[in-house]
Amino acid sequence: MRGNGVGSVTAEQTLTDRLIRHAHRVRFEDLGETVLERARHRMVDALGNTVAGHRAQGMPELVETVAGWGGREDATVLGDGRRIPAHHAAMLNAALMRSFDFEPVGAEGPGRRQVAAHITGTTVPVALAVAEREGTTGREVLTALLAGEDVAARLAFGSGFDVYSGQDNTGTVNGVGATVVACLLMGLDEVRTRHAVGIVLNQLAGTVASIFDQASAFKLPMAFAARNAITAAELAAAGVTGPADPLSGRFGFLETYCADPDPAVMVERLGEEFYADAVIKPWSCCRAAHPSLDACVRLVEDHGVDPERIDRVVVHVTPRTAAGFVGRRFAPGDCPEVSAAFSIHYTAAAALTFGTVRPEHLGPRAMADPRVRRLLERIEVQGTLDDAEVLTAEVEVHLSDGTVRRQRVDSPRGDVHHAPLSEAQILEKYRLNAAFSQRVDADRADQALGLAMRLPQLEHVRDLVGLFTPVTR
Repeated sequence: MRGNGVGSVTAEQTLTDRLIRHAHRVRFEDLGETVLERARHRMVDALGNTVAGHRAQGMPELVETVAGWGGREDATVLGDGRRIPAHHAAMLNAALMRSFDFEPVGAEGPGRRQVAAHITGTTVPVALAVAEREGTTGREVLTALLAGEDVAARLAFGSGFDVYSGQDNTGTVNGVGATVVACLLMGLDEVRTRHAVGIVLNQLAGTVASIFDQASAFKLPMAFAARNAITAAELAAAGVTGPADPLSGRFGFLETYCADPDPAVMVERLGEEFYADAVIKPWSCCRAAHPSLDACVRLVEDHGVDPERIDRVVVHVTPRTAAGFVGRRFAPGDCPEVSAAFSIHYTAAAALTFGTVRPEHLGPRAMADPRVRRLLERIEVQGTLDDAEVLTAEVEVHLSDGTVRRQRVDSPRGDVHHAPLSEAQILEKYRLNAAFSQRVDADRADQALGLAMRLPQLEHVRDLVGLFTPVTR
């Protein structure tokens, strides 16, 4: 995303100095309309996904548990209405947003390249919780959000992150970027922001073990990062100090959390390009399943493939994808929604049956559909593509009359640069999620949508957040 430039920094500064100074120098006037439009779209998408998360398995109990911890009434749990301490509200809202794996993904870097990341799921809950507490304007929220997301995306892209390395970067780069967001909205200076980043360094963590084991704890690294970001900013504001160079210093972020860091790429075009998540998902599941899912949807859309007439389906992906967490045969397990969201086997069956995959298609009713159950016995995932074809899939459907339909997808829908959703599609996704949530009526959902799309003109972010209070509470 291209901005208008916000100054330069000297080569003698550390990576920490450069990124923090950059974040503090960003001004709303420096941000181009394309940058702001994309931020508004991510905000709208985040809001819809958050309220939809209340329907996820185990989330009502988690909301009650965290709300039961009590404390100051700083910020709202979206879709619930209760006000709790900001760090706990951000934690819950992040967990809600992550629940159906439907939030924005794909941290950008130079040359429109991407790395696996889910930055928005932490930064937006932090921004809204702190802004509600501080009485912040929409313009201030957007400025802080874009500055912090730029930091997070740069760290993610330059970290050398590998999704199969074991760590989950939703708990690492998210924590750093969201800490910057919180500090900016709290009015902390560069020195205290550096201390806050050093403090959050002690709280960064996350493992993909929960994804491999299909456990609901997969949403917690993102949620903990949101909680930790606000906690770090508050401790820095209280005078707690952190290490001198928490990002590039000895035992800092690069050394501790990065497999193959490239500090130079982290500051490439700093102040000229603003990076963030580049994908708004059209379907509710892991992005690694989207190429095959997209192919299945196109087979339904373009060829009218009838699931009752399918004898066999072969899904061709890379060997790495086939051997990863999305390549295994679907088994509901203890958390069927999580198992479904991270399964090519299941999402292909659902897409061929329903023509889409939304949160309602990850639940027990969809899983019990005889057409889905029948297809699950007929789908095979094969690792036959070149490993360089990361977001490519080929699907061949063998029909009962002997016909074979094939579809290849190289750029699955949702990527803002290669296959973007239209604004109408993004708004429709929000409305469907709000309706699915059963927490926000259509009138209030539309009012909130109007405010979110006019966020730069919003005098109080509290006005937006307040619309996500159920009328019955």
